[in-house]
Amino acid sequence: MPFELFVALRFLREGRAQTALILGGTTVGVAVMVFVTALIGGLQALLVEQTLSSQAHVTLRRPERVARVLPAAAGEGVAAVIEKVPERDRSVESWPEALARVRAAPGVVAAAPTAAGSAFASRAEVSKSVALRGIEPESFDAVIRVARKLRAGALRVNGTEAVIGTVLAADLGLGVGDKLRLAAADGRSDVFTVSGVFDFGNRDVNQRWVLVSLRAAQTLLDLEGGITTIEVKVADPFQAEALAADLAERTGLVADSWMRVNHQLLTALRSQRASALTIEAFVVLAVALGIASVLGVSVLQRSRQIGILRATGTSTGAVLRVFLAEGALVGLAGSGTGCALGAALALAFSNLAKNPYGEAVIPVELSPRLFVLASLVAIGTGVVSALYPARHAARLDPAQVIRYG
Repeated sequence: MPFELFVALRFLREGRAQTALILGGTTVGVAVMVFVTALIGGLQALLVEQTLSSQAHVTLRRPERVARVLPAAAGEGVAAVIEKVPERDRSVESWPEALARVRAAPGVVAAAPTAAGSAFASRAEVSKSVALRGIEPESFDAVIRVARKLRAGALRVNGTEAVIGTVLAADLGLGVGDKLRLAAADGRSDVFTVSGVFDFGNRDVNQRWVLVSLRAAQTLLDLEGGITTIEVKVADPFQAEALAADLAERTGLVADSWMRVNHQLLTALRSQRASALTIEAFVVLAVALGIASVLGVSVLQRSRQIGILRATGTSTGAVLRVFLAEGALVGLAGSGTGCALGAALALAFSNLAKNPYGEAVIPVELSPRLFVLASLVAIGTGVVSALYPARHAARLDPAQVIRYG
């Protein structure tokens, strides 16, 4: 065992009360860091997961066509007539080629064609406005995990089968196997059988979304084999904006990333992170002051011992390293107990409340990276905090402290 480490351990054992105070402060500081970081990380992950659970990372669509203003016929009192853009004119041109280019782009995990439009869902005398989405189940589920959100039935849209949300099912009194009629704005309609019921935890999605086969939606929306959007999942959601620009250049389509659509959410996430960093900074400062003050008192109490060490040939550098080793040991021990305490508090907090499906309402995000980072901060704080007392101890005059100590 190195001489400096041996002496540092000896000093820590002799001053048990002081050591306990330093360890207690370091443990609490690390525990607060772990708890706050895990809680903020969990909340941010939950917000992002809830946002992206029903939303593609990038959505590609055809550039908007503006409705034309037609002049009124001669003799008519109307100044102008607004000609609406037909549904088929919203279709993505040559979409199989565009889809292939999207899937071949770096960073893209999955891509799915969709045919979306407004419709009405009705049963008996009850009718609701819905967002009709024609999908290919396998590719769409790779982008938006519908299968994981099913509460009844299966993600099956063969022929005239449809998958709906829990709120719409309750509004229309529907269950798996029941019939509903879907009608587009131009009057096209067909009867569908409910094959599944999903719950995304989002009332608007659960009330509005109706998933049918791509072919069925194309027929109802008069798209003639076309699609309205290509929905994309990327490897890193926080790189979606950059990837959206790349996909727009590759395809010539308009690309909207979830980051642009949810700008306010990203601002809130950054504010949360800034708040967490501020709290952690004050915790580190408090721990550092505590370690420095206790070690400063320790230097004064051990002045005579330090003087004897110097008088017997111990170098200034060795004395300096003794107290730096004390700070590092305190940080190391405090980080271990602090990480354990912080993790226990975080897990206990997350288990206080659960939703009907047994999931934590307030999740926490505990990872090896968090524990390593907290430990490094604690050890670094211990060493830096011990620097001033260590330099003071190394500068003590052996003759003076032995004589007057």
